[in-house]
Amino acid sequence: MSSAPTSKAFLGSGVAFAVGADEVGALQRAAYEDSVQQSVWIILSTAQGERVMRPDFGCGIHDLVFETISASTGGRVAVAVREALLQFEPRIDVRDVGVERSPSDDNVLLISIDYEVRATNNMFNLVYPFYLDGGAAA
Repeated sequence: MSSAPTSKAFLGSGVAFAVGADEVGALQRAAYEDSVQQSVWIILSTAQGERVMRPDFGCGIHDLVFETISASTGGRVAVAVREALLQFEPRIDVRDVGVERSPSDDNVLLISIDYEVRATNNMFNLVYPFYLDGGAAA
């Protein structure tokens, strides 16, 4: 693997999420901006208290899984996402978090996160589907 430019070295590299094998049978790896994106996905996918040795790690959106879809729920989701990313992903600056109902499924909120990677000033967007069991509000 070639050495990274100084601006990207801070972003690091590691085993890819989800874990899998590459074309030669070694573990797939993620580097730089891909590593950051996968980290954001892991933070959002992890419920607080889920990791035994890191009970504070994760995102509080999982506490809202039984809520109905409303403006209040969307606001609470956006706050939880911002707080989790601020606490657990120091390589990014969150520019915007938007929450909207999925047009194809009434029980899904689409969380759109616009973020900037600090080391490179590159902007990215990630859309995370959050499945609610509470159903749609009347």
